[in-house]
Amino acid sequence: MLRRAARAGLTALLALSLVLAAASMIRIARDPALRPFADRATAAIAAAMDREMAAAATPARIAERLTALLAEEPRNWVAIDAVTDVARERGLPYDMAAVEAARDADFSIAARASTCAACAWDIAQCRLSAELLCQAPMLTGIGDVKDLAREGMHYAAGEEVDPVTVALSAVGLGATALVLASGGTSLTLKAGAAAVKTARGMRLLSPPMTAMLQRAAREGLDWSALRRTGDLRRAVRPGTLGPLTETVREVNRLEGALPTVETLALLRHIDGPDDARRIANAAEALGPRTVGRMEVLGKARFLRATARLSNIAIGLAAGLWGIAAALMGMAAHLGHTAALRLLRRLAR
Repeated sequence: MLRRAARAGLTALLALSLVLAAASMIRIARDPALRPFADRATAAIAAAMDREMAAAATPARIAERLTALLAEEPRNWVAIDAVTDVARERGLPYDMAAVEAARDADFSIAARASTCAACAWDIAQCRLSAELLCQAPMLTGIGDVKDLAREGMHYAAGEEVDPVTVALSAVGLGATALVLASGGTSLTLKAGAAAVKTARGMRLLSPPMTAMLQRAAREGLDWSALRRTGDLRRAVRPGTLGPLTETVREVNRLEGALPTVETLALLRHIDGPDDARRIANAAEALGPRTVGRMEVLGKARFLRATARLSNIAIGLAAGLWGIAAALMGMAAHLGHTAALRLLRRLAR
């Protein structure tokens, strides 16, 4: 009788634990406030990054990153300089001669004149270095007006229009749904949108980020209404632009913590609003050391240092451990019962 009661109690406890665990997982999936990971505080991010760097920043890793970066075309001098800064900061050796030879090749007077002219004419020809100043108009309203005018001419001529350029340029002028959906924080979104547009022109955006931009431009603007009225404001669908709005806002935070060229260097690692928020958090904690940490640690390890398990995740883990303990208890009980039955049979 007691054994049956014990089995029934364990079964009921297991069933209840499974229901509670499933309910917790559903809540985590549905409610952003209950996600298993939470953002670390600024001081905690810096401490976690230091721990990760202590393990990852080795001479072999520095050599590996510099070899890969120096082989790129065009070279990303923001990343190269960030990695050499890490090496000097930690007293690690690196191939200084190779770095300086590449620098001399890229920054001779003739090379600078040629690349700066190409960059000023076509932003896709720009590289991540100080020469991005050639594209200063792209980071202001002048670039927005120019892009909207160009796309307007394409539209009037019945030619293909780039919807992403239209959307982001209009954001920069404070005329699209990103500004409307933000509750009026146009300056915040204007700066972030300019950085995203520049990164897109330089082909620095990740495929998921590019897909999000395309979806926002395609579904966030009523193109049929735009063709009928020509009024961009009336063609806006603010409700579909939430992820892009959040991403642009976090990019602005990132640019507030770092110079523009370093922000652009980090945009390639952003796939959506969560990445943007966590990288911006890290930039506010690390300042000029951010790019170097990203290059040495890699995106996955870098982002892991910005997050911690949330309280609900810890509670869920404890619940799952309880389920495992209950299952082991039931298995032990069943094994004990089976052993007793076997002994009784052998004793007959």
